[in-house]
Amino acid sequence: MGRWITKNGRHIYINGSGKGVAVAVAGLMLFGGAAGAGAFGGAAGGAAVDAAAESLAGNTAGDVVDSLPGRSLKARTKSGQESARKGDAKNAWSRLKFKELKRKVERKLEREADCLVAASGRVREFLAKTPCTSLDRMLLAVGDGHGNAAVVSVVRVGFKTKAQAGKFRQVETVQGSGDVRPLEAAVTLGLAGVHMTGLNYSDRPDGAGLVVAEADQATGHVPRETLKALADVAAYLPVK
Repeated sequence: MGRWITKNGRHIYINGSGKGVAVAVAGLMLFGGAAGAGAFGGAAGGAAVDAAAESLAGNTAGDVVDSLPGRSLKARTKSGQESARKGDAKNAWSRLKFKELKRKVERKLEREADCLVAASGRVREFLAKTPCTSLDRMLLAVGDGHGNAAVVSVVRVGFKTKAQAGKFRQVETVQGSGDVRPLEAAVTLGLAGVHMTGLNYSDRPDGAGLVVAEADQATGHVPRETLKALADVAAYLPVK
């Protein structure tokens, strides 16, 4: 049986398998059309749009091969998760008719201070008392070949035991509890003005760790349901 939670002012449904469905009830960013107006969660004017578009060179190379013609988004997402579990990112994204454009990975092993620096609020307080054993963060840009692109973040926080990871999840999914910040798109991928909003969110237990994935608009127009599917698939990708 699932449950609703409120995280940082957003209502999120967590189902029995641990995967979250993010539903924005207030402050929903309305993405623009072909011109990409309003597509950056706080970017002002066209300069940031142009800069991001330039940094996503290669996203206008035509259609991505549709490996699952006629299949529903739900079926595509499930198939993408299966590919992601196997570490096959190319096929995972192709299930959703996307391709990977850029990737940045940051791995911190046995560095509890890095978790604290990246965390905020009650999440940081928890990590101060229950140190992490690893912090892996990955940021990707994916596109459909027609100028429509998204930024996808994957963060995995590792602990000594599954019990610690479970307690961390209980704190991490509470409203106003803070977070472990994703890598910054502007710094790591050169996407000025692109920010992770947390509206398209998915998490899952991973052994003695917790994986949190998010997806947000970068250029063009990517539907909300597709952004959520991208996050659901990304949660199963290995961070490497």
